[in-house]
Amino acid sequence: MDSSGGSKIAKDGFNNEKDIANKFINWRNDVEAQQWLKTMGYELNNIEYVYAEVLHGYKTDVQVQVTIKLKNIIEAQNLQVKLVSNQKGFNQIDKRWIKNYADMWEIPDNIIKLLKYYTGEIPPYKQNTRDKRRMFMDEFSEEEQNEILQYFEQNKMLIILDIVKGRGKFAAEWILVAQKYENIFRWTLKPINVAINHYSEGKVEITSRGNLKIGRIGMQRKGGDAGRETANMLQFKVDPVELFDIN
Repeated sequence: MDSSGGSKIAKDGFNNEKDIANKFINWRNDVEAQQWLKTMGYELNNIEYVYAEVLHGYKTDVQVQVTIKLKNIIEAQNLQVKLVSNQKGFNQIDKRWIKNYADMWEIPDNIIKLLKYYTGEIPPYKQNTRDKRRMFMDEFSEEEQNEILQYFEQNKMLIILDIVKGRGKFAAEWILVAQKYENIFRWTLKPINVAINHYSEGKVEITSRGNLKIGRIGMQRKGGDAGRETANMLQFKVDPVELFDIN
């Protein structure tokens, strides 16, 4: 379910995940929170109590706990929140050191080494690269580019599941996108599997800028950070605004 034009969430201020948690807690007086609960499949008359809390370090930003009348049960819904303050554009969805991804996905040594050249963890193995600190994907040999493409194609769904949904009890089940841009105030709430299906559409390819695209997900060196070591981390990005166009 979507809302546009007069979204109260954007006009009243959507500054952080705590705002969303508070809307769920005050659901009896909050029309949008009621709409979200309906979207999650709840009959409002059957709800006795709603509690929500902000989580850190997981794909889930807000966990919503719904107590159902007469059933003596509490159901937890894990919500990922994306705030968008522009018309469209990529939003970081995951960022880690290559070693962490290597452990998660059992990345072979040859691919690990190429990824470290790419992020700048280790300096370029040849001269005259576009950036003396690192290498772009299209600066690798054809054989090396094919190795990268083959690995990410073979492991595409595992990678997308981990960077979009996550693992374990705090894996995301829903994604809430709120957009506030000029006179646009709107939100959309989608099951996380809808987002996964959307972002997995398309092939694995090296872009004209020398980065990697996995379906609709962009992979790149983090950069920035005033030249600190953390600039050499690997990050994945998506455009959350795309989810407004999915029924």
